[in-house]
Order: sequence, then C-alpha cells, then structure tokens
Amino acid sequence: MSNGIRIHSFPLSGHAHRVELFASIARIKHEIIHVDLPSGEHKKEPFLRLNPLGQVPVIEDGEVVISDSNAILVYLARRYAPDFFPSDPVLEAEVQKYLTLAAGEIAFGPAAARLITVFNAPLDAHFCQVIAEKALTKLNTLIGTKDFLVDGRPTIADIAVYSYVAHAPEGNISLDKYPNILRLLSNIENLDGFKAMPRTAVGLYA
Repeated sequence: MSNGIRIHSFPLSGHAHRVELFASIARIKHEIIHVDLPSGEHKKEPFLRLNPLGQVPVIEDGEVVISDSNAILVYLARRYAPDFFPSDPVLEAEVQKYLTLAAGEIAFGPAAARLITVFNAPLDAHFCQVIAEKALTKLNTLIGTKDFLVDGRPTIADIAVYSYVAHAPEGNISLDKYPNILRLLSNIENLDGFKAMPRTAVGLYA
C-alpha cells in the first residue's frame, strides 16, 4: 500500500464519511478523491467504471475496487486494521448486528430524514421520523452502560453507526432522549484521529 487507499468521496455523504473516519482513526494511509455529486459526476464516466451504481464511497487499493461503505469497512479492517474487527465468532456476529442496523433502520430513519432537509429528497418525512425513533431507541438500549458497542473497544460497528446518528439533528431528529447514544458519540469523537463530517444548513442543495 505504498501510495495508500484512494477514497472517492463527497463531504456531506455519511456513507463516505464512515470510510474517511475509519481510515483516519485506524491510521490507514489514504487520499481523498472528491466526487462532485451536485454536478452529477458520480453518474458519468469515468466514475461509473468504478461503481456502475453511481454511488460514493468507492475505494481503490491497487487493483482492488470496492463500493458500499460497510463492505469497505470490513475490507479495510480485515486487511489493514484487524483490531477493529474481532475474529471471535460471537464478537464478529455482534459487529455484524450493528452493520445491519446501520444499513437498515438507521439508513431509512435518521439518514433518510437528513436527505429530506439537506438534499431536498422526495421522501416521507413522517415515515422517516417513525423509523428513526425506532432505530435510536433500539441503539440506545443496546448501548446500555457500554463505552463502545462491541467488546469494550472501538470497532467498525461504532464507525458504521456514527455518521448518520451524529448528524440526525440535521434531519430534525433530536438526540436529547438518548443519553447512551450521546455518550457513545462523545467516546468516538474523543478517539485519536477522529475526523468530523461537515455540518450543513437545511436545504443546502434544495
């Protein structure tokens, strides 16, 4: 990895931020390639050769090209930062549980609510609010008194849930009712190498 990982990203994408955040915290050498989503660069060549679905993030690691933020987290952890993805089957299953939560209820709840306010996405705000409350209640319960989600230490589970949960207020989703989540977010933000995602004004790309 002499030249590092190339991360094709967009600053306001929570999916892309997951990858940037993990690379920074895990001290994986990388460079950020900005993809101009507002101009539609992600829907044109040459980007479509990297990901025919036209979505960020995408990483290039030599000849290896991987899309999908959770898949990228798994790849990077397995190859370059194994401390962030436990090999014990029970702990690995715990990590996978949170990757599923991030790709499911968090994506359709707080992440989707933010798409409405920040990107003017044509989604049902009430539906997103309902799903967000379910997701955040579940996450708050699962955290309990733990400092991190799995095995008492940072893993890609924490990285996967962080970006869209931390930015839920941008989608008019309050975190005030979820003290365990607020504690987890603070613990992640205090990790060496933490990298914040820019906060936005509502309707930035409306």
